[in-house]
Parts: sequence; structure tokens; C-alpha cells
Amino acid sequence: MNAGPLTLFDWFADSAAAHPDQPALEVGRERLTYGELRRLVEGLAARLAAANGGQPPGAVGLLASRSVTAYVGYLAALRLGAAVVPLNPEAPAGRNAAVVAAAGVELVVADQAAAGAGAGADDGAGPGVPTLTFGTEELRAAAADGASAPPSAATPEDVAYLIFTSGSTGTPKGVPIRHRNVVSYLRHVVPRAEAGPGSRMSGSFELTFDGSVYDLFVAWGSGATLVVPTRSQLLSPVKFIASRELTHWFSVPSLVSFAEQLGTLRPGAMPTLRWSVFGGEPLPLSLARAWRAAAPHSGIEILYGPSEVTVSCTEYRLPADPADWPAPPNGTAPLGTGYAELEFLLLDENGAPTDDGELCVRGPQRFPGYLDPAADAGRFLHVAADGTVHPYTGDGPLTEEHWYRTGDRVGLRDGLLVHLGRVDQQVKIRGYRIEPGEIEAVLRAQDGVRDAVVVAVVGPDGEKELAAAVSGAGAAADPLYSALGGQLPPYMIPRRITVLDELPLNANGKIDRRALAGSFESDRSG
Repeated sequence: MNAGPLTLFDWFADSAAAHPDQPALEVGRERLTYGELRRLVEGLAARLAAANGGQPPGAVGLLASRSVTAYVGYLAALRLGAAVVPLNPEAPAGRNAAVVAAAGVELVVADQAAAGAGAGADDGAGPGVPTLTFGTEELRAAAADGASAPPSAATPEDVAYLIFTSGSTGTPKGVPIRHRNVVSYLRHVVPRAEAGPGSRMSGSFELTFDGSVYDLFVAWGSGATLVVPTRSQLLSPVKFIASRELTHWFSVPSLVSFAEQLGTLRPGAMPTLRWSVFGGEPLPLSLARAWRAAAPHSGIEILYGPSEVTVSCTEYRLPADPADWPAPPNGTAPLGTGYAELEFLLLDENGAPTDDGELCVRGPQRFPGYLDPAADAGRFLHVAADGTVHPYTGDGPLTEEHWYRTGDRVGLRDGLLVHLGRVDQQVKIRGYRIEPGEIEAVLRAQDGVRDAVVVAVVGPDGEKELAAAVSGAGAAADPLYSALGGQLPPYMIPRRITVLDELPLNANGKIDRRALAGSFESDRSG
């Protein structure tokens, strides 16, 4: 198409038309060319439309992970012009049901692993809408039917996918990303990845994490092969990369740390890698050096960005010679520079421009606002012509002129953006963005708990982990672990829960989170 891709599905469709015989997807022992994948997508799309009375659904839930069904289901929903709503098969059924209801999901596609585990059961605690389960053979049978899916009516203004992030009120926040948001993003990152037919790209992220959008569509937007590791293979990333001869890798830095602890980052261990991309959390330069030695032919790039600005909005490539790498005080790689298509502001606590403050972003990648408009208040701001800053309170329309407040404190050092922490209490654990307030809300709802605080601390492996402290005469740690496991996904469950007579307070009478974090780390070191 002369105008280039206009929807997210177009990125795949254009590559499938141009490279039908090239490998598109490898999951375990299953391999599909672009032509084969396109046929499975068309067959599933026809089945979904038939199950919805012959009409394309508005939103499709995807209860699948690291299976052919997961990726065919993703594309089939887009083929119909539906919004993709990834669901976590490991999350409690009630949480997935809440996401389904909030997103207006009409159908759920599940793979056999999720269905076998009961994650897709419509028993009142499950998704609550029709759930269709497919394995690869069922997908092939659907494609062999020869039924045609109705044409897509998707426009650049429609929602391509919905990611749900942790919310401070105890309710997940829906982040809708329009086709025009993600098309703008891909127009920037696809050429930069220097991928094409013959390139072999990792699919390390779960579909519930928006890093997966980079995985899927940088591969499928360039004619490359998406190679998906199993959960167990992710625990040995160096072995997976070497055995599958990957050329491109993208993951959170904690996987590098894990590989280093295993002793697998030996010099030259990953000779086929050409590009290594990291995001989701800061990349310690010490780990980058170890990775660079193990992948001597690979460039290293750091991406940063909240889901609300479509996966990533800044980039930094480490110089080819490690001797030329920067040496920032915090020991982590810089965020680098912002994408040229976007605008950036650093504002201090009084709303004045600064070289060390909260990062605010606007431009074509900025999402249109949360699924629940009530969540928009306080997350956006408007800068008047005279330079005064007006926080968005929810009154009036949210326009393209509004800046999104990332909540990240960022500094400008030698022309590069450097991450300095959060201006609020939100944390990232192994790439997942977590609002401790959501976990605290669940803890406070348990019998015997008077108050609760969740903090991020450094664990024994040097990585961040969650720890919780609760007060209340009837509180006990073991029942709290069970209660959290029934309501939250595994990555949101604290590694430690401590019961205290009283939570510590600072001089202002507020709960002293810093003191709590320090006591947890002291206990660990002791």
C-alpha cells in the first residue's frame, strides 16, 4: 500500500504478501511460514465471526501464552478489526473476569494449556463470556473449512490493543492503544532494528506485557522470524539464543542478571546476535559489559517508555567500544534521547521547566486516555501560552495538546536523559509496572489486618523484589500469602510479609516507607 501500514494488522499482512514462503513463527517444534500463518489467521477469524453471529466482535480476550494459538489469536482479532485484550492465564479467574468486563470483551480465545488448567472456565469466576479453545490442529481444521472472515472496518482511530496495568485503587487500569499510536511507533522502531527475511528475533515477553508488541511486529513488520522460548528456556537465555541462532534479542535486564548468576555469560557464547535490546527497568552497565563479551558482534540498545506512550519513547545505543561507554553515578545505562516524533518536558514539583524533574510526553504515540476516564485526572497536564501548568482534573476534553505525566524522575546529563527514580511510589519488578497501593488494598481487605505497606527492596540476587508489612492484632503471614495468591498474579505477590504491632511513622505522621525498606534489607543482610 502506498501510504504504508495504517493498522497494526497491515504490518503483518504486508510481510505475508511479500514473503509467503519465509518462516514467520517458531514455537517449540512448530514452525509456520508467513503464508501458513496467514491461512490459520483467516480460518480463526472466520470462526470468531461465526461465533459472534457473523459479525466481527469489538474486543477479543486472549487467554493464551507461548503457543501457536496465542499468536494466531492475536492476529485473528486484529484481522477482524477487534481490539486485542491479552489475559494472564496465571492470574486469578476473578481478575481476568474484571478485565473482560471492563474492556467489553465479547469472545475469549484460549489455548489448550489455559483451558486445561481451568483458567478459561465460565463458572461465574471466569471470563464470563463465550470462550473458544483451540490447539494447532483445531486451527488447521478451521483454516481448511475455507470460510471467509468478514472484512475489517478498523481505522487508525480504533483501538488496536488494551493493556491493563496495576492501579492504586485496587482496580487494574486499562490502557487503550489506537492503531495510529502503534503504527507511529513501528514506523520508528522497525527500520531501526535492521531486521528482515533471515533475521531471527526473540519473543521473550508475555502478551500481557507491551514489550510483546515490539517482539511481534518488529519481526512481522520486517519479514523476520519470531522465535518464542518456553518458560523454562527463558531461564537459560544464553543457551536458547545460541541453540536457535538468534540475531535479535529483547528482554528485561533481569534475565541478563540471571544468566550471569548461572555462569553462562562466557565470552563469545552468543556469536549470532547482531542486536540486543533491553527495557522495562534500568540496565546496570556491569551487566551490559558481561553481555557484550558474550555477544561480541551485537550492538546494545536501551529502550524506555510507559505503556501509555506505546511501548517505548526514548532510546540509547551503547558505543561499539566499551571503553567509550558513559559512567553515570547510578551505574545504569542512560535513557538516551527521545524519539523525534514526540515532544518531551521535564518539570519540577512546582511545574517549572528543569533539567531534573518529572518526564512528560506528548505526540502521536500518546494514548487517548485510560479506559475509565476517571483515571485520567492527575495523569495529564496542559501548559498554557504563558508557561503556566494546569493539571488535568477530568473537567473538559482530553486533547492532543495535553502532556502525559510519566511519574518518572529524569535528569538531563551531557545531553542524555538519565532515569533517577519515581516521583510516586510505583515500582517495576522484573519489567512489570506495579502500583504497591493495589497490593496494599488487597491486604487491608483481609481479616485481622489494620494497615499494610508494600515496598520494593533489593533481594539476595541483587534484583528488586516486593516486601510487605502489615499491622493488626489478628494478622498472620501465611493466610495473607494465600489470600494474595487468589486475587493477584504471581509477580505482584510479595516475597516477604512481616506482621508488626505498629507501622513506623515519619516526622510528618506518615508511614515511613524508607525506614521499612531499610529494615527489610537489614534483616536480609543480617
